[in-house]
Amino acid sequence: MQSAAGSSEQPHPLFGGALSALIPHSSTDISKLREIPDNQEVFAHSHTDQSLIVELVEYQGQVADQDAARYHFEDIAGGNKALEPGAHEVLSVAVLPKSDLSLFQCSSAWMLTGTQCVSKFNEEARNKVTLHLGLFRLPQFSTDVLVTFNDPQSISPDSSSASAAGTQTQAWTVQHFHRLLQTLTLHNPGLFG
Repeated sequence: MQSAAGSSEQPHPLFGGALSALIPHSSTDISKLREIPDNQEVFAHSHTDQSLIVELVEYQGQVADQDAARYHFEDIAGGNKALEPGAHEVLSVAVLPKSDLSLFQCSSAWMLTGTQCVSKFNEEARNKVTLHLGLFRLPQFSTDVLVTFNDPQSISPDSSSASAAGTQTQAWTVQHFHRLLQTLTLHNPGLFG
């Protein structure tokens, strides 16, 4: 499979080039394999069950900046059917200093780390996934940009993901995720309408 980022360290165009970021090695652009919603860019690691999602969602003006990452994390937990007690947990929330970011248009940026117990493809088997969530708030465009790094920690033997378990030799790291967040750049504000 072809790597989205390759080894040349060139930013990968997102949303038709309106955004770009450094995507980690061994990534496969999932839109080349199946249909992806227009508001998402999805990449999967070629040898593990890790994934990255860049998503444009409606700005939640009723949610304070310091609570917005948790709001989106819980929304994702709902979509993953992981809302019951013990199925999701927020481990940390921290502000991302704007001086470290290329997306200078954001009013604030946040990183959340948490865990969710999720199943793939509506399976009964549930996998424990560490979810790293980067949030860029763009109220002037009525948009929140979410960048999610799904990093499975324990895979049920009954999961369709079990075949990828144990192949973590070249897995993505939190440092790869931080670099993606730091290099996310807006080239065309027309993306937001």
